[in-house]
Amino acid sequence: MAKKLTAEDKKLLLELAREAIIASITGAKIQPREVRPGILTEMRGCFVCVKMNGMLRGCIGNFTSDKPLYQLVQEMALSAATRDPRFYPMKKEDLNDFDLEISVLSPLQKVSSVEEIEVGTHGLYLEKNFFRGVLLPQVAVEYGWDRDTFLSQTCIKAGLKRDDWKEGADIYIFSADVFS
Repeated sequence: MAKKLTAEDKKLLLELAREAIIASITGAKIQPREVRPGILTEMRGCFVCVKMNGMLRGCIGNFTSDKPLYQLVQEMALSAATRDPRFYPMKKEDLNDFDLEISVLSPLQKVSSVEEIEVGTHGLYLEKNFFRGVLLPQVAVEYGWDRDTFLSQTCIKAGLKRDDWKEGADIYIFSADVFS
């Protein structure tokens, strides 16, 4: 990633994500914020994960965006809180205790060999036929996976068989600036 997010940028993105979730669920009005031109106004992809008691509660993102990063973060935060099909939509009582993790993504890069994949550095996006799956870089680290396990788990997430990455799959890597 060429440009790096500053500590101020990260703090603002986390605040904007939290405000978007709370405002949507409570019906409160969001106060407009001043966002200075720079990385926050670039069209960048991101994922936002909501966690409660250290456990995943929702995670949604986009690799590309037609809106500035700070707006996509707000939209993905709201989607993670209310539209992740794996979880019920957050309610007012869930607002007392939740944490956010934001991953700002580099562009996808297709690999010609799985040897290019660096566990702990790269996330995976895999496509085969009409199936697709994604796992963020931090997932492999959290579970202590090696490269093959990471690839197999991405296949499973896509709804494929665990070894489907070995033949006919398009595999892409990306890096992420992850903060919470």
